[in-house]
Amino acid sequence: MALSSNPNLLQPAGDGADEFADAMEETESPSTSVPRKSPSPNGMTLETAIDHCRVALDLFFDNKLTEARAIMEPWSETSYYHALGNSVLAFLQAILTFEQKDIGVALDLVKQSIEISNQYRRKTTLTESFGRILKRTDYNLYTEEQIHAELCYAESMLLKAVLTFTEDETLMSFVKGGLKIRSCYQSYKECWNMLNHRKWTDDHYKVHFESGVRLGAGSFNLMISLLPQRVLKLLEFIGFSGSRSVGLSELEKGYELETSIRRVLCAIVLLGYHLIVVYVLSNGEGNLVQANAILEEQLKLKPNGVWFLFFKGRYELVQAHVDDAIVWYEKSWHSQNSFPQFHHLCFWELMWAHSMKMDWKSAGQYARRLFKESRWSKCIYAYVQAAFLCMDKEDGNLSEAEHSRLISLMRDVPSYKQRIAGKSLPAEKFVIRKSTRFFAQGDRLRLAALELLYVWNILKIIGKEWALIQACYRLIERTIKDLEAAKQDRYYSDDLALALLLKGCCLRSMGSPLQAEECFLQVSKMEKFLLDDTYLIPYSVAELGFLYHSQEKNEQAIVWLEAAKNNYKGYSLESRLHFRIHAALSQLKAPTEETGPEADDGEMVMSGLDGEFQQLPTNLADESKRTTML
Repeated sequence: MALSSNPNLLQPAGDGADEFADAMEETESPSTSVPRKSPSPNGMTLETAIDHCRVALDLFFDNKLTEARAIMEPWSETSYYHALGNSVLAFLQAILTFEQKDIGVALDLVKQSIEISNQYRRKTTLTESFGRILKRTDYNLYTEEQIHAELCYAESMLLKAVLTFTEDETLMSFVKGGLKIRSCYQSYKECWNMLNHRKWTDDHYKVHFESGVRLGAGSFNLMISLLPQRVLKLLEFIGFSGSRSVGLSELEKGYELETSIRRVLCAIVLLGYHLIVVYVLSNGEGNLVQANAILEEQLKLKPNGVWFLFFKGRYELVQAHVDDAIVWYEKSWHSQNSFPQFHHLCFWELMWAHSMKMDWKSAGQYARRLFKESRWSKCIYAYVQAAFLCMDKEDGNLSEAEHSRLISLMRDVPSYKQRIAGKSLPAEKFVIRKSTRFFAQGDRLRLAALELLYVWNILKIIGKEWALIQACYRLIERTIKDLEAAKQDRYYSDDLALALLLKGCCLRSMGSPLQAEECFLQVSKMEKFLLDDTYLIPYSVAELGFLYHSQEKNEQAIVWLEAAKNNYKGYSLESRLHFRIHAALSQLKAPTEETGPEADDGEMVMSGLDGEFQQLPTNLADESKRTTML
């Protein structure tokens, strides 16, 4: 094996005649990757590369994106840490914008990172490969550079898998992303074994490696654990699943490694999960105590950091501290101008914050800014503006100019529809259907903005503040009273079903579960009367399950949630509901299906025996066979 004579110099491994890399995709074979060459005439040590990444991350989270890139880019074609850092910056921009151009740039940089890190990975001889069958690999033979190259390779593969998922919504893209995750998994499994079976002589290098392994293992498990059973069925086919409890545990351990460069990334993932993912994809609550502790610490270090100011706003919002949330979101917005896509995130949150207060005009102003400045979905931005105008119209607060704008927006909503790989986005299909309904009902939609607050799972948050939920409840009651005089209208049943569903949600938050149950049951029996809003039936059935879950009536909850999952298909926003059902069922079945295994030393392992990720339990696999694949 030809290795650099200087153990601290990042030099690619040599080309032995019988050498090959484990768990490599064919497209990333050493023979077809970037030509192997010394990083620079002066060399780049591992310690220096890590220090560069530390400085770049500090700059990035201090709103200095250009300066961070200036550190990464000069070495990004020769140093695997710089290549990875450069691709992470591009990845974050792609995820924020979801622009195909940005995704393409990020993919190119991630592929470059994979190729460069692969140059430095240890190449296993045929003799060593056969020896693995008889005994465990001796990771003490690996240099520090080879160990970290394996980790950077795994991290790059994970970025590539996520970007592949976002390229389009086709099943083929999903399968390709899943297969890339499997390659990533193999490399993370190797890193996990290195961490646990190597005799570390330098804690400085170990702490950076360990935090990276825990970040990857935690993110991997958490990401897969969020997927509904119909998606897990496909992932089971390619051989893995994830555990929420293991994921959170590993991320927490990674964050506890205070001197690690990846600690801040563990913080971002934990905050994203506890403050955003939980409230969008489930009916549960995030760990706000942990989120607050992370925010207090990070805001002391980065008081003007756009990311942590934003998460502080989100922390206040999910507690229905709306005015405080608005203050923090505005601070985040005004803290920087080098990353305009982050302004759009703030506008999106400010839009919902003002709508929670029923300040439709202020909410509409942010929706209008998003429509003008963001390219994510003009279709949704146009409809949201129109929905807020509908609320003012119902209150008699609409000027003639605003009414003309309402008509124009609703008319134009379908023209903004995007098609990605020949498919429309589910949320866009939903609002297009609503805009068509607006004209079919004589230029009106009842409770249009409250419906959006419900489907974006924000009505549940409003329920934490009595004054806010009372205001919603009074508006809904007034609408139901108005409907008494509209029983001959074609869409009377659709309007009534929506109002009753929203009323039930308010009553649950207001501490009246029996009345809430009555509302949900009434909606669940209206299927044959609905012309358009058929999604309300499975949603009302699921709400009964969520209600029983909150009352610890677990058997009833499971029955209703399984009914909502299995008995309906082809309705609007179906996948969104399946995510929430999956999260609730995972909690209900947690004692047997969610708890990760433990290693002999009492610490959580990646999942399963010998460092393998948790396999899908048999009973869950059987259950998934009753669902339809994507």
